[in-house]
Amino acid sequence: MAVGHETLSQLFPVNGVSVGITCAGIKKPNRRDLVIFEIAPGSQVVGVFTKNKFCAAPVHVAKKHLTSAEGIRFLVINTGNANAGTGHQGMEDALETCTRLAAIRNVGTHQVLPFSTGVIGENLPMDRLLAGLPNALEALEVDNWADAASGIMTTDTRPKGISVQFEYQGETITVTGIAKGSGMIKPNMATMLGFVATDAPVTQPLLQKILSDANEQSFNRITVDGDTSTNDACILVATGKAEVPCCDTEDSDLYRFLKKTVGEVLLFLAQAIVKDGEGATKFVTVVINEARNTAEALEVAYTIAHSPLVKTAFSASDANWGRILAAVGRSQIEELDVSRVSIWLDDVCIVRNGERDENYTEEQGGRVMTQEEIRITVNLGLGQASERIYTTDLSAEYVRINADYRT
Repeated sequence: MAVGHETLSQLFPVNGVSVGITCAGIKKPNRRDLVIFEIAPGSQVVGVFTKNKFCAAPVHVAKKHLTSAEGIRFLVINTGNANAGTGHQGMEDALETCTRLAAIRNVGTHQVLPFSTGVIGENLPMDRLLAGLPNALEALEVDNWADAASGIMTTDTRPKGISVQFEYQGETITVTGIAKGSGMIKPNMATMLGFVATDAPVTQPLLQKILSDANEQSFNRITVDGDTSTNDACILVATGKAEVPCCDTEDSDLYRFLKKTVGEVLLFLAQAIVKDGEGATKFVTVVINEARNTAEALEVAYTIAHSPLVKTAFSASDANWGRILAAVGRSQIEELDVSRVSIWLDDVCIVRNGERDENYTEEQGGRVMTQEEIRITVNLGLGQASERIYTTDLSAEYVRINADYRT
């Protein structure tokens, strides 16, 4: 299941980035499951990673390698096995992956970043993974982004990617990104896996700020099931191949254009993940207004989004608005005056000043609940802060998928 019928749009190559994909048989035979990105020398590479205390071995290795003075030249991603909860052997396997790839292409081990996604708690089949490295390298092409979007999928039902271009000083600047994720989605940094690249020249500190700010309003605003993965990572690459002056200040037009575009790309990918949430039949936007601060708004939003009763009501198209009201009331908000709270389903007011709106009818609520895309709006009457997050319903299909995930 998935919300809508979105197809992968054209993904433009990014000058300075090549992508290779192969079938390594990590979990299933004859499935593309090993992806390599080759990045031009001199590129800037930044990332954000999961805050899960049981973060996977490749997360540890990638974070360490990003601190190296050597420039990153390769990203290597396997699906089918998360290499998480694998202890010392998992760390050795992640490092060996980097070392073998580095040796083939005559670069330093610290110039390779590893990423894994899939089943937790099983060791990587290193013989198959390492054997697949030369094949993925031989397949390197500048226009392989679409195949890579499919190659990094696990329980996803469709690939996720987008390209956005803008003109700057007579040059066309490209930002292309792909992501994967469907379940175990409540990022505490980024999505399950995301890879975004641009040919714009940007200094490393500004590139990190662009990614961190965009991530906060995109991947850090989605939830499918409230579970933060062990393997979350999002990488942003700037190759600097576009022939324009380097962006080295927040006051420049290039910074503003790039920040806006990267934000659009990450938000599209984040929403695509929610729409393809495991078993999802509804895409739900939760908007909280009139909170005292961001933390307060997000507390209410996530309490609503994580309520199994709210989520199952959406799955059944049941206008059981009392479940939303109850979720607002149990959120950890001090001095909440319920007589000032109002709630809407799209443009239908269901609660005004703490009680059922006198004009509300079950027919109005039922009409909204049958839609694939629904917006919940809550006005708290406390302050001026507003936030929004994106979530799904909870269907029987989600239970089926996750009850049988390891087979």
